[in-house]
Amino acid sequence: MLPQVNPNFKQSPDSFANVNGEVARVAVVIPCYKVRKHILELLIAIGDEVDQIYCIDDCCPEDSGKYIQQNSVDSRVRVIFHDTNQGVGGAAITGFKQAVKDNHDVVVKLDGDGQMDPAILKKIVKPILTGRADYTKGNRFYNLDNLLNMPKTRIVGNAVLSFINKFSSGYWHIFDPSNGYVAIHAKVIDQLSLDKIEKRYFFESDMLFHLNIINAVVVDVPMTAKYSDEVSNLKISHIIFPFLFKHMKNFTRRIFYNYFLRDFSIVSMELIVGLFMLIGGVVWGGIKWYESIVTGVVNSVGTVLLSALPIILGIQFLLAFLNHDMAEKNRTPIHLID
Repeated sequence: MLPQVNPNFKQSPDSFANVNGEVARVAVVIPCYKVRKHILELLIAIGDEVDQIYCIDDCCPEDSGKYIQQNSVDSRVRVIFHDTNQGVGGAAITGFKQAVKDNHDVVVKLDGDGQMDPAILKKIVKPILTGRADYTKGNRFYNLDNLLNMPKTRIVGNAVLSFINKFSSGYWHIFDPSNGYVAIHAKVIDQLSLDKIEKRYFFESDMLFHLNIINAVVVDVPMTAKYSDEVSNLKISHIIFPFLFKHMKNFTRRIFYNYFLRDFSIVSMELIVGLFMLIGGVVWGGIKWYESIVTGVVNSVGTVLLSALPIILGIQFLLAFLNHDMAEKNRTPIHLID
């Protein structure tokens, strides 16, 4: 017998309040693609404090949307259909836009595969409602005991992606960037260029880049993921090189926007001088090393120093730049600024 989704739902608008003590309307967005096996149980588990649930059928081959419509009697659930598959990011963005249009204050994105526990939804939303963040996301790496339940390939993959994402997004304090359990304030959604955000598996990482560009405050929330019999549609071998290219592209754009287009300071000079000296020292040293091999004449101490000194100084300048980049962090959520 199929589970029926919360037929006795009674709205609890007082469950959430913003920093001013006003009632806050919270919506949940669930991208639906090959999640038919888990989706009804997930919907049941979403608490009464949530005002609206948007299920985005992303041209699902299992007809998840129709399945939800036929078996859910929860008045909060609304199914939106995509004519073509747009990826998890495309589905999430569709839900974000509709939630803003329907005047919700905070939007939470949950995956439909059952890995994300709706019981911690209040923890995910709280930093936004208390005025500490514009955007929150789950982090499965806070408690090391939780890692015992995580597949080893995911641990390694997420650790590598987390390190690379720090460079591209500028959020050096954030870990587990591919975590899809996120919440965002509606005012922040309005400031994002949603149509420019990656719509497939790079969505979560690209969101962080775009949030940095608008100077949004991002906070990690500890969580535990549930792993059972779900099958991931993501193949690491297919995305690793595209991800690296996209991270490199975002890193270059972020540095240009933040340190040259919007502002130019001593930190910008540290980057320029550091790169110039490092590259110059490496090129000069390489030329002299090649000449030494061809001629058989050992380079003098002075020649070696002319190569080594710029390299050392260049690294020092770049480390100073990175130190500033790590420390540069907005602490005032932009949704609180009128």
